[in-house]
Amino acid sequence: QVQLVESGGGLAQAGGSLRLSCVASGRVFQITTMGWYRQAPGKQRELVADISSSSSTNTADSVKGRFTISRDNAKNTLYLQMNSLKPEDTGLYYCKAKLQVSIEGYVDVWGQGTLVTVSS
Repeated sequence: QVQLVESGGGLAQAGGSLRLSCVASGRVFQITTMGWYRQAPGKQRELVADISSSSSTNTADSVKGRFTISRDNAKNTLYLQMNSLKPEDTGLYYCKAKLQVSIEGYVDVWGQGTLVTVSS
């Protein structure tokens, strides 16, 4: 299997920046698309951004122009650079990896999450 460990969360002021990291270990050769999701208190988990194995990205409108997703395959690490943070960016941020476990079989693996709190 694959294990994902996030880091980089914390407290930031509005307008500030944070950089999240997600390190993958285990059967990393199975990893295809990776992404960042977030869940605010009382809300459903939502996609923030994802990136394919060929580095094609998809970013939510709410963070477009402020957040940038990237990956370093040599380091098995996914990043999320978050700039111009807003209080509404507060939430638990999760890393997700889609694993190809067979020719047509895929499994999603999640990290434990890292908390981001943005104060106004």
